Amino acid sequence: MLRFMPVGDSMTIGSAGEHTWRYRMWQHLRATYDAPFGVVGPRETLYDKATDEPTSYEYADPDFPHAHLAGWGEGWLHMAPAIREAVRACRADVLLVSLGLIDLGFYTNAEQTAANAREFITEARAANRHVRVVLLPVIPNVRAESDAPFATEVARFNELLAKTAADLDDPTSPVLLASVPESYDIHTDTYDGTHPNASGEHKLAAAFAGAMHQAWGLGGEYGEPTVSTSHAAQGRTRGRESSRPASRR
Repeated sequence: MLRFMPVGDSMTIGSAGEHTWRYRMWQHLRATYDAPFGVVGPRETLYDKATDEPTSYEYADPDFPHAHLAGWGEGWLHMAPAIREAVRACRADVLLVSLGLIDLGFYTNAEQTAANAREFITEARAANRHVRVVLLPVIPNVRAESDAPFATEVARFNELLAKTAADLDDPTSPVLLASVPESYDIHTDTYDGTHPNASGEHKLAAAFAGAMHQAWGLGGEYGEPTVSTSHAAQGRTRGRESSRPASRR
């Protein structure tokens, strides 16, 4: 059974009332991946804007595995030290990673951020030498639209991330670079210029799904299918892979 771990920042953890792209990906895999799978991670909550804490379980549709490793305001800088233990404890096989915007905005430049991405992959492999990693570049956002130096830094980081993926790719532990969705529009696919709305969630999930399908033959082409009841049990197992809250983080 493949165990998928979503890793990311505020766009991945999501906030109270949202579905999240994690939910969209689970729907897609449940409908197109013809084998058992799990969604794993040491955290399960959404971010609660009212309390400024990641304590909410108010998913728009709570009936899916909530597990992830994502945090509001967290980036490669924060996840690189955490990923080895998360992969080990949750027995993750595939990491779906969307990070970088927070790093570039608040913590590190493009070169430093890319170095942290390399460390992240090294640490993940220390826990599972066969782990697969799918990397999403930094996607369009409102700051890059209005801040030219920041946009340049984002473009530079995305170039370095592509080089990182090429350098570290290995048949025994593949590293795959997903493509930024061509149609992604911050005015129609986000609710604030950065965080995805429903259409943005689908496009982020599609970016990961398309990369895995094209490169590894995993799953099918992304759509917005009605999930058949024959797949209803897939992706649901006990413990850290459950859709039921196990611990409040």
